[in-house]
Amino acid sequence: MAAQEVRLCGLLLQEHFGEVVEKVGTHLLRTGAQTLRGLSYECNTPLDLVKKSLCVLVQHGLCVFAGRRKGPGNVVEYLASCEKVLRILRYPRYIYTAKTLYGDTGELIIEEVLQRGHMTMSHAVRTVADRLTHNMEGESGGIDERGHAGIQGWKNMEYSEVVSAFSRLVETHFLQRCPPVAEVGTTPSTTEGPGGPALQAAAPTLAESHPDRYTLPHVNLTGRGKRRRSSEDSDGESRVGKKAKMDPGASEPSGDDGIYWQVNFDRFHQHFRDQAIVSAVASKLDPTSSEIVRTMLRMSEVTTTATAACTQPLSANEIFRALPPSYSISRPVLEQYLSLLVDDPMEFVGKSGDSGGGMYVVNLHKALASLARATLESVVQERFGSRSARIFRLLLRKRHLEQKQVEDFAMIPAKEAKDMLYTLLSENLVQLQEIPKTPDHAPSRTFYLYTANPLPTARLLLQHCYKTVANLIERRLYETKESKYVLLHHDTFVLGSTECGGVPGYRLDGAVVMISALSLTEALLGVSSTRPLNVAVEKSLNLIGFCMFNVPVNVNALPRLLEKSQRIEAILASLQATGAEPSQLTEVEEMITAPERQQLQALRHHVNKYGAVTVQLDSSENQVDETIFLLESYINSTKSPR
Repeated sequence: MAAQEVRLCGLLLQEHFGEVVEKVGTHLLRTGAQTLRGLSYECNTPLDLVKKSLCVLVQHGLCVFAGRRKGPGNVVEYLASCEKVLRILRYPRYIYTAKTLYGDTGELIIEEVLQRGHMTMSHAVRTVADRLTHNMEGESGGIDERGHAGIQGWKNMEYSEVVSAFSRLVETHFLQRCPPVAEVGTTPSTTEGPGGPALQAAAPTLAESHPDRYTLPHVNLTGRGKRRRSSEDSDGESRVGKKAKMDPGASEPSGDDGIYWQVNFDRFHQHFRDQAIVSAVASKLDPTSSEIVRTMLRMSEVTTTATAACTQPLSANEIFRALPPSYSISRPVLEQYLSLLVDDPMEFVGKSGDSGGGMYVVNLHKALASLARATLESVVQERFGSRSARIFRLLLRKRHLEQKQVEDFAMIPAKEAKDMLYTLLSENLVQLQEIPKTPDHAPSRTFYLYTANPLPTARLLLQHCYKTVANLIERRLYETKESKYVLLHHDTFVLGSTECGGVPGYRLDGAVVMISALSLTEALLGVSSTRPLNVAVEKSLNLIGFCMFNVPVNVNALPRLLEKSQRIEAILASLQATGAEPSQLTEVEEMITAPERQQLQALRHHVNKYGAVTVQLDSSENQVDETIFLLESYINSTKSPR
C-alpha cells in the first residue's frame, strides 16, 4: 500500500474519530490482519481503548473481522480497508446527492446513517423527523422574548413522510441492509479444565450472501417529530427524561429490532459515474444526446452491476417510451441521434442487435477510459503547456513513435520536442522502449520508441491526488489552529461557576481558553460546512465564553443569542416572502437589542475574515476528490472482467 494513501487515511481517521482510532486504524493499514492483543501490544495502547477503537471502525464499516484460518485456537483477526477509509472524503458528496434526488428528508437520512455507521429504520425515521420538526420551527409566526417561535410557527414532520423517503432510498438501492452476523456457537477447546474440556466461543462471521438486502421490514411507526429543547431549557432535562419514559411511542416496539441499514456506496459511485458520462456527452454533442444517454442509464441503473462493462441492452422502442415528455422528439429523430452516438469516436453508446428497432447499450468501461484519458491530457496541459499536451495526445493515439516522428507529426522544432519529451519522461508520464536490431544492443542499431500508457499514468496521477488532498487537509488544520481559534481571557467575560468547572483541557485560572471558529461559522451563518460530521459547536458554546474586539459575552447567553438570531432571520425571510409591510419587518428586527447586535457583528466579522481560507481549502478537497473518483473508477474497470 502506498505511503500517501496511508497518510491520507490517517488524517481522515484523526479528524473524524480522534487520535486513538487513527493510531489503531493506521497500524492495521500498514501491517494487515492483526489480533486484538497484537494490536494492543504493537500500538502500545491499553486493551480497553483498542476495543473501543475497533468498535468504531467496525461500526462504520472501515474494518472487517474473521477467524484465523491457520494456527491453534479460534482467534479473531481484524483487517482495515484503505478504500473504505478514503470514502470519508466523499461523505459531503453523498449527502448532497441525496439532497438533490430526495430533498431535505433524504439528505438528513443519509447524513444520520453516515454519522452513525448503521441504524435501524425506526431510529433513523424518529431522528430525522425530530430534526426536520426543529428546523421547520420559526418559518412562520412570531417569537417570544427569549427568541423562541410561537405556537403558530411550530410545524411537525409526520413519520410517514420520512418513511416514504427512506423507502425510496431503499428501492433505488442507495440504502441496503447490513449483512447479518452468523450465529456464534461454541466449540470444545483442546485444553481441559477441572470439569472436563473447556468451551470456547467460535469466531463470528459475516454472511457472504444476503438476498434480502433491499427488503423493507414492516415497521410500526405512527406519530410526528418532537420539538428539540433549546439550550436554556437544560434545567428541565430531568422532567423531560421522566416524560420520555412515560411516552408510549418511545417504548413501543417498532418491529425492526436487529435489522440495521447502511449506505450503499457502490450505488452512489454508480450514480456519480453516470453523471460524469452524461456531462461528457452534453459537452461533446448537445443536451438532447445527453438526455438520451441519461434515459438509458436510468432505465438500467438498478439492473446493471457496479462492475459491468456495459448496461443491459435496450431497444429503440423502450428508449422512445422512456424519454421525458419535455423532449418531444419523433421516432426518426431519435434513431438519428442513436446512430450519431454509435458512430461517435468516444464510443459511449454501442449497438448490440437489430431487434425492436435496434438494441443499444452504454459502454461504461470505454466511457471511463475516455474520461480518464481526457483528465490525463488536461493535467499535462496545465503543468507543461499546450505543446507538451499535443505530444502526449499524439503518443496516446499512435502508441509508439520515434523522436523524429514526434517532431514531424506534432509539427514542433526538434530542440523543443526533445526537451518536452525528456521532461515528460522524467515525470514518468511517457516511457522509452528500446527495440534492438542485434543482440549487442548497440545504440546505432537500436530503435528508441516513446510511448504513453494511460493505466500507469493514471495510477501515478492518483498518488499525486492523494498527496494533494493530504496536504490540503494538513493546511486546513494548520489554519484552524493558527488563525481560526479565538483567544479568550477569563477576565474579559463572565463565566458561570458550574459550566466550566472540572473540564479537562481548558485552563480557566488566568491564561487562555480557545474555541473553534470553524464550528462557529456553521452556527452563526447558517451554512453547513462540507464536513457535516463536525459536531463541536454546541459543546464548545456550552463550555466556553467568548470575547472578540472587547465585546463581553456571557457563557450562558451565547447559545441563546445565536439561536435567537437564527430564528429572527428565518422569520424575516418568511415575512419577506409573503410580502409583509416594512413596519412588521422593523418590529421583528428590533427584537435583537443593540448590545446583542454588536456582539453578533463582531463575531461575524471575525468568522468571515478567517473562514474564507477554510472554505477555499474545503472546495479544493472536493474538486480533487472528483478527479480521484474518476481515476479510481477507470483503474477498477481495467481489473473487472470484460
